[in-house]
Formats: sequence, C-alpha cells, structure tokens
Amino acid sequence: MIVAVLGLGEAGARIATDLAAAGCAVQGWDPVRQPAGIDNASSALDAVRSADVVLSVNAAAVALDVAAGVAGELGRDTVYADLNTAAPQLKRELAATLPVVFADVALVGVVPATGLATRALASGAGAERFAALFQPLGMPVEVVGPQPGDAAGLKLLRSVFMKGMAAAALESFEAAKAAGVEGRVHADIAAVIGEPLLERLFSGSRAHAARRVDEMRAAAAYLEELGVDPRIASASADWLAQLRDESEQVGFAG
Repeated sequence: MIVAVLGLGEAGARIATDLAAAGCAVQGWDPVRQPAGIDNASSALDAVRSADVVLSVNAAAVALDVAAGVAGELGRDTVYADLNTAAPQLKRELAATLPVVFADVALVGVVPATGLATRALASGAGAERFAALFQPLGMPVEVVGPQPGDAAGLKLLRSVFMKGMAAAALESFEAAKAAGVEGRVHADIAAVIGEPLLERLFSGSRAHAARRVDEMRAAAAYLEELGVDPRIASASADWLAQLRDESEQVGFAG
C-alpha cells in the first residue's frame, strides 16, 4: 500500500515511520520538516500521486487549503483521511472539497508515544475502507458514524473533559503557589489522578498550547452548535492561550 503523509510533525513523523516499518511505501511531505528515515517528496502534489491513501496530519488551520491544493492529483480510488483535531463543520467542508472518498479520523491518545497503535475513531464515506486498510497494520480503528464530523465531534467532547481537567489543575496550582502551599496541593491532586497523568496535563498543556487553543475553540463552537453553553471549553481555551503567549514571550526573550 502506498501512503502519502502530509505533515511530518511529531504525530505525522511517528505514524509515517510506523507505516514504513509495517511494509507500506510512505511518501511524506512537510514544508518545514524533513525527518530522517522517511521518503520526503518534493511537494504535496508529488506525495499524493499514486497514493492509495492520503493522511492529512498537519493542522486544522491549513487542512482545507492542503486538501484543495492536492485534489486534482488524487487517484479515483484514493482514500483521503484527515487526522487533524477540528470542528465537525471543517470535516464536512473537506469532504465536499475532495473528489474522492473521505474519512474523518480522530486520534484518541498520545500519538508520538503510541504511533500507529493509537486508538482511532473514523466516520464518513471512507471510514469503513480506512478501517479495513489500517486495522491489519495495528491501528485500532472504530467506525463511529456515517457522516464526516461524527468522529471529530466525539473527539472534541472528550477534549472538553481532558483539557478542562488540565485547566482546573493549572488554576489550582497557580493559586497554590500564591498561597505558598504548592507542594501540598500538588500531592493532593496527584493522589486523586496519579502523578503520571498530572505531569502529562502540565507538560502537555505547555508544550502543545498553541495547537490546543484551536482545539478548544473548535470544541466551544461545537458545543454552541449543540445548544450547550461552552463554559469549560472556553475557560480551557483562555488558559491555553495564556500558556501559548507566555511560551512565545520566553522564546522571544531567549
């Protein structure tokens, strides 16, 4: 199977490496990153030519432009799968843009750690075929609905809880530092959710703040679409935006 991977960041590079190890012919493309050990195409168009499957693993902000840019080079039987965390509406727009079957794929887990073994939810016209192709390669794919956006919506609802819990821990710890009791509060929270998860919430929120701001804003928009006031999702987005801004200021100062 020939797989084009568009986007070779942490997640895309790990998935591309695992696919190559599983025997797939991988054609990767990223405008910035060219990881070692991956066959890097000269452009997105070159990457998707002759591909049986295209995996878009870049960012929700550019997903539509990327899809539109390669649409004319896709083979008639190609499956185009968008793995970005995005609003259901964006997934529907992607499906309408592409001339081939589309799979909305939501990755549920820490992709850089688990790679191709990351649990995935899939929906849309190409979901069943995506599952049939990737389950034998070791990806636990669950088809969750017929419409593009069904998988994305489920991922965002999970994100409200996970990122909301991270925001609550961050706020609690910020207040604990101000009160001079951060050690005690850290221990109390760790006793409830475990030290590994607590550390993941802290480190992951800081390391991936910019991407997660977009994720939680998409989650807030989806909740509003469902008629639910996105109080937690909006607060989480605000916390992440603060972390993003602080990180950018540190980087600029350095």
